[in-house]
Amino acid sequence: MASVASAAVAIPSFTGLKASGAAAVARVATSVKAAPSPSPRLVAKAALKDVGVAAAVVATAASALLASNAMALDVLLGRSDGALVFEPSAFSVASGEKIVFKNNAGFPHNVVFDEDQVPPGVDASKISMSDEDLLNAAGEEYSVTLTEKGNYTFYCSPHQGAGMVGTVTVN
Repeated sequence: MASVASAAVAIPSFTGLKASGAAAVARVATSVKAAPSPSPRLVAKAALKDVGVAAAVVATAASALLASNAMALDVLLGRSDGALVFEPSAFSVASGEKIVFKNNAGFPHNVVFDEDQVPPGVDASKISMSDEDLLNAAGEEYSVTLTEKGNYTFYCSPHQGAGMVGTVTVN
């Protein structure tokens, strides 16, 4: 899981600003009276509103990015000692959580979901790599996000006979 540390934000202080005498007040009053119409103020308010909306969109996107990084499970393809396994081979994720399969050792590998061992209504071919698509180098990745709750069985087609099989439960 990723963690977010608090950040300090500096807010400028304007307490040192003071109007110098009646001349400054008169200039402010004159500039307000010189305003052609209320329309520019409305435009300014609309522009400030747009800035607020833009800031909200940026904040939402940043939150989604942090959440997506925090909500990802890494599964190694092949153990560092050369064993042909998924590590971990059995795990649970929340619906919508991203699973990242990372090529580690003993490749080539792929990730294929067993069409007979996925929840009803799930098309295993849409969440699987094809038999021809293989991860051939260390660090290559395949990601999938499962949304339908239930149990899924997956395997590496080149190494299924060697027992390279895994299960995931989506809660």
